[in-house]
Amino acid sequence: MAAAAEQTSSQIAQQKSWHEVVLQTLKRNDIRLVPYVPDRVLTTLIRSIHADPFFTCFPTAREEEAVGIIAGAWMAGMKGAVLMQTSGFATLANVLASLAVPYQIPLIMFVSERGTLGEFNYGQSLVCRTMRPVLDSLAVEHHTCTRLDEFEFIVDRSIKQAVTTQAPVALILSPLLTGGKVFDK
Repeated sequence: MAAAAEQTSSQIAQQKSWHEVVLQTLKRNDIRLVPYVPDRVLTTLIRSIHADPFFTCFPTAREEEAVGIIAGAWMAGMKGAVLMQTSGFATLANVLASLAVPYQIPLIMFVSERGTLGEFNYGQSLVCRTMRPVLDSLAVEHHTCTRLDEFEFIVDRSIKQAVTTQAPVALILSPLLTGGKVFDK
């Protein structure tokens, strides 16, 4: 019994954090370009990407701008991913429907999920409820990532599928995975 408990705690100590998984999986799939809109939940990931010379990473004013940059990069032969939060996703229906989907851009979107699990902002909750139906209506593959033990597999396979099929994918980062935004009093 003690050996089993020791093995479990050893495995937990060796487990990577969710943002380390994203960083390593992006590198493994040669995703070098990462425009983003700043987000508190994504801060550690953003800092890690900025610190790594493998990546070209910069903030954008809006999510649509980041998607346009990824589309142009793809057409020039470079792969990229966009980092955003749920409320930013709400601005993307037009650019997904008129650019990424019809022109077969393998847009990799990492979306930190707000609007659930204790959210205080009603606007965030409304946007959260519309995100998946919008993705479904555009036939955009999406996965809600909740468990670290499945996360690397989901991210890696989603990137590979997006590139192979030349189709966008959204990886929704649940607060169950990231810990979510901490709400100060």
